[in-house]
Amino acid sequence: MSTLPLKTTALTISRTIAASPDEVFDRWLDPSKPGSPWFGVAQAVVQPAVGGLFYHVVQFEGHDWAHYGRFIALDRPRRVAHTWVSEATRGLESVVELTLEPEGDQTLATLRQTNVPDDEMGRRHEAGWGYVLDAIAGHLASR
Repeated sequence: MSTLPLKTTALTISRTIAASPDEVFDRWLDPSKPGSPWFGVAQAVVQPAVGGLFYHVVQFEGHDWAHYGRFIALDRPRRVAHTWVSEATRGLESVVELTLEPEGDQTLATLRQTNVPDDEMGRRHEAGWGYVLDAIAGHLASR
């Protein structure tokens, strides 16, 4: 029996955040800080170094969603890149890249996730990443 390869897509989400690129970069990587993708999850192990691994479990819609990956680039304060594997990626290794560009006293944060399944589950990542970027923006604005 042959299976066709999964059709994939890329997602791009941007937000302007009232903080410096350094502050956004540091917030992204610190699981103890509200707004971080790893903050407030059911379980988290995060090793923010190139080659370092992460694992976290998000409880959402009555389901435990495990996520795995490894950091592939950390260029402070401009870029974070890591792989991303979960049930919602159908086991495919996708790549999440966060770029941070200064805009006066703010930062344009652009997140691009590639190799995401082009189906309902894969496209739900766009809303998830939007939630994370909004949380970072909100927490940094209120500091």
